[in-house]
Amino acid sequence: MSRPWPADDGALVRVRLVGGRVPAAALRALSRVAQEHGDGRLHLTGRANLQLRALPSYDVGARPALLPEVVHAIRATGLLPAPAHDLVRNIVVSPQTGLAGGRADLRPVAARLDTLLCADPALAALPGRFLHVLDDGRGDVAGRGCDLGLVALDDRTAQLRVGDAWGEVLPLDDAPARLVDLARAFLATRGSGPQAAWHVSELARPLAPPSPPDERALVRSAPPAYGVVAGGWHQEAVDGVLGAADVDALVERAGGPDCELVITPWRGVLVPEVAR
Repeated sequence: MSRPWPADDGALVRVRLVGGRVPAAALRALSRVAQEHGDGRLHLTGRANLQLRALPSYDVGARPALLPEVVHAIRATGLLPAPAHDLVRNIVVSPQTGLAGGRADLRPVAARLDTLLCADPALAALPGRFLHVLDDGRGDVAGRGCDLGLVALDDRTAQLRVGDAWGEVLPLDDAPARLVDLARAFLATRGSGPQAAWHVSELARPLAPPSPPDERALVRSAPPAYGVVAGGWHQEAVDGVLGAADVDALVERAGGPDCELVITPWRGVLVPEVAR
């Protein structure tokens, strides 16, 4: 939100969600922001984030700035816990993790990773496209390119992904701190100026010693279908957008504003069955 993007219909703002998880009340509040200040819809992204479009702004140098009332409205949703690190909170996680299937519940791992990223002021300098991908062993997001990530091998261990290579096998509990260490190492080696690397795969030297992949890490699966899925209901967002009525229907299906929904990387919304 600190760097709205100029578009033909006004300013565009991306709200990042760790693993796509969003409280139903916050989703409804963000929908109201879109209705009052934007084009009335929430736009879903391939990284399981949300975008607001057509927001009013004014020019500050080469980039637009949001009107103060818009900034206040977005912050009031509670979806910007660390404004200084807003651009770098890019963490894709298997959406059904902890709900059904998979080898491990990666929700605590993702939350700890986000906390550690946001706690280090230096890590706010990571490029905005720097991406962490955490697969819980089912393989649904394991095929996505990433800068750093992991695949769960069982409920206690994982193998790291470091750019295009495989990294070490380590306890899941240690993974968030190790990923943050690697992110710091990337900043220290990426260079500066126009030639600075944007991604781990662009570095001249490996960020960490590569390792052969554990056979359990070589997993791939298709995205979940829309409709009834293990752990809940996967609702398609037609054309990748949610209108006010769509949001209200999802909140009702989830069981009310105190429940949680999961935006998926396939521009859908997972309604956990445990919330109904």
